[in-house]
Amino acid sequence: MSEADARIFEVTELDLAYEPAPWAFAQSQADQIAAHWAQRKAALPLMFDGRVLLLGRHEFAKRNDGATILRGAYFETDFKAFLAWRDFGFPDAAVCNCFSMAALQSSDGAFLLGEMAAHTANAGSVYFAAGTPDPSDIFGDRVDLAASVRRELQEETGISPDEVAMGPEWTIVYAPPRIACMKIMRVAATAQSIKTRVDSFLADDLNAELRRMHIVRRAPDIETINCPRFIADFLRYALAGA
Repeated sequence: MSEADARIFEVTELDLAYEPAPWAFAQSQADQIAAHWAQRKAALPLMFDGRVLLLGRHEFAKRNDGATILRGAYFETDFKAFLAWRDFGFPDAAVCNCFSMAALQSSDGAFLLGEMAAHTANAGSVYFAAGTPDPSDIFGDRVDLAASVRRELQEETGISPDEVAMGPEWTIVYAPPRIACMKIMRVAATAQSIKTRVDSFLADDLNAELRRMHIVRRAPDIETINCPRFIADFLRYALAGA
């Protein structure tokens, strides 16, 4: 399935386990991964090879009440292995990058997105606050993407989760190997005031992941930002619903 074939739908619950297991791709391609990382690190010295979580088995199921659930299981790997898998064209089709995103929405209905800073792996692209889940999102034997998205919101924008209103539903943009779990987070402030505040927060941190914020109020605004197709599809979906 390509980005052009992405499906967008609502789910009520994420039921995600942590099941540690070796990743055959990382083991069999260890030398190629190391060489690729050395090349990428030379170009972007601030990149960090931490640990991340990738989704293996998964399914969309119905609860007894008819609500849709995403069930699945994550395993842990190095960021350098994840980056190589992505840059090599996703050679292991059984694995997905399933992550949560903070779809920040202002009181006047606009969405706010951040432009990735020059020192990041996606420099210049425009995204909602997000990140590949990592071991800090594991609680017991479960992976909590709600905790992940709240953390990413605060780290990347300075906005506390206590300042946003969000419902239980998730909007899924499903285009394997990418599964974007979008959580709409509403702030009781205008888009311009949020942008001013976050831009000031970013300016105080030389290592911030984001460079500046962008406002999308209506569909034509999407064409003015350098965002991936799945972000554009979500924005059109959300703005049409609004």
